[in-house]
Amino acid sequence: MIKPELEFVYEATGELEPPRPIGETYDGTRRIIPIVGGGRVEGPLIKGRLIGNAADWQLTRADGVTVADAIYAIETDDGVIIQIRNKGLRHGPPEVMQRLAAGETVDPAEYYFRTVPEFIAPKGPYEWMNRSIFICSGARYPLGIKLWVWRVA
Repeated sequence: MIKPELEFVYEATGELEPPRPIGETYDGTRRIIPIVGGGRVEGPLIKGRLIGNAADWQLTRADGVTVADAIYAIETDDGVIIQIRNKGLRHGPPEVMQRLAAGETVDPAEYYFRTVPEFIAPKGPYEWMNRSIFICSGARYPLGIKLWVWRVA
């Protein structure tokens, strides 16, 4: 058996606009969370900023699980644009999720927020990102987000 190892890649912080509800649909409640540009990406393997005009298209299922599907990009400090599609799940006890929904700051240890980012990097210094699986843990704040990303080695 080969046990995967994790290599820390970066921490990202981002600003978010208030959610824009789509409403009840056949598969749950949908909303859009606009991602504002300017958030930082800092880590041993990459540094840069989040590019704005992006969004997280969320679905909250009947079981209370929020499914995230965000598409955004990083511009590295050396000028490379990297596209990201980050899909995952956020859930927790109903009272914790109600506090998050009400805009309170909640300790991320009180809920589960994990995603699987997929990177699309151009040829060059970051093309290694196209060749690995990544996992992410996150924290949601009233108008912000923090993500920690690891490469599965």
